[in-house]
Amino acid sequence: MPSQRFAPPSEVPGLAARRIAADIVDGVLHKHRTLDDQLDGSGAHPGLKTLADRDRALMRRLVATVLRRLGTLGHVLSLLLDKGIPSDAPRAQSALLIGAAQILWMDVPDHAAVDLSVRLVQSDRRAARYAGLVNAVLRRCAREGKALVEEVATQSLDLPPWLLARWSAHYGEATARDMALALGHEPSLDLTVKSDAAQWASRLHGETLPTGTVRMLLHGSVTMLPGFAEGQWWVQDAAAALPARLFGDIKGKSIADLCAAPGGKTAQLAQSGAHVTAIDRSPARVARLRENLARLSLQAETVVADAVEWAGPAEGFDGILIDAPCTSTGTIRRHPDVAWLRQESDIAALTALQQRLLRKSVSLLKPGGTLVYCTCSLEPEEGEQAVTTLLAAEPALCRVPIAASEVAGLDEIITAEGDLRTLPSHLPNADPKLGGLDGFFAARLVKS
Repeated sequence: MPSQRFAPPSEVPGLAARRIAADIVDGVLHKHRTLDDQLDGSGAHPGLKTLADRDRALMRRLVATVLRRLGTLGHVLSLLLDKGIPSDAPRAQSALLIGAAQILWMDVPDHAAVDLSVRLVQSDRRAARYAGLVNAVLRRCAREGKALVEEVATQSLDLPPWLLARWSAHYGEATARDMALALGHEPSLDLTVKSDAAQWASRLHGETLPTGTVRMLLHGSVTMLPGFAEGQWWVQDAAAALPARLFGDIKGKSIADLCAAPGGKTAQLAQSGAHVTAIDRSPARVARLRENLARLSLQAETVVADAVEWAGPAEGFDGILIDAPCTSTGTIRRHPDVAWLRQESDIAALTALQQRLLRKSVSLLKPGGTLVYCTCSLEPEEGEQAVTTLLAAEPALCRVPIAASEVAGLDEIITAEGDLRTLPSHLPNADPKLGGLDGFFAARLVKS
């Protein structure tokens, strides 16, 4: 028998997932790096390659829960700490956040949450001296934390104050509270299927939404689900799937999808029989778009270009879809880092870019052509006000109101002006994980 004397000690199960989760939380809160950057592509955390699928899923849930409940976590921990969260040791902060998140909202035994958080701190040179503090605070959290959470359950602490104030002013305080409540739950997986939504809902143990999207709770890797390898469906929030449908019958028509990556709307347009030109300025994102189209066996011309500078064909397009760069505040339920990375000051620069894209699209559109403008933002400057500004500057454009019958009869997502506006609190469900929509705005305009 070979000697085991020098065999490396095996790491405590679950510690690697928590260590990577702590690194990623630090990356968001202290280095202002997005989750997407840290989870995928060239900037992804190097440790992800060594994680088993189960640990990878745990790591994602840990990170998402911390960021989704960050305001409440900060409040609870501030009550349990005499001197506040240590500011000189980021790992101590992240260990406390991850430990408390498991105790308060995740199906993890309290003793495991405490023990692994203490081990996280002990393995960090700067944070090691706080091991006793982390142990004591998390044990106290296990005893008192849930009651402290209940005390502030109605205060919407998990949104930055500037964002809550904006939503309260625009949508009303009651709706803003409902939106904040919806954002506190881990969302479902939404799929756009090529055909036979009911059959795929049955195979995937999900349900079919009124809009035709298949919604399910994901257990495991998306790539292992039936139909993925065969290209029978793609991941796309139910709200994100609505704008591309506003063109009506586009079979044989030329449609430009500006800012197209990662390609969900491009796939919808191609599946509907349009001749699609997909434009995006990022080579890496266009490469991913091409991979997605190849898996789905769908065709589109792809162009790496800044849409504002792109010349386009002389004959123009029958239709143009703009899913414009925006603050993305409508995607917080799926991307909880957005709430803590965006600032109110970001809105002005983005609205200026949106207007440049809109003006450019008018020049690319044939007379009689349709422009669908959408953003995954809940901020009125990036939606309703952007369209008002454009219509005032471009007399050749007019709004074509969206009928409820075009969106499965969902009256509540149609504004008084006839635009589409979905909110996180829409499509409620008895199981909060199966309810809600991303926040989207869309308007349909025609060039005379």
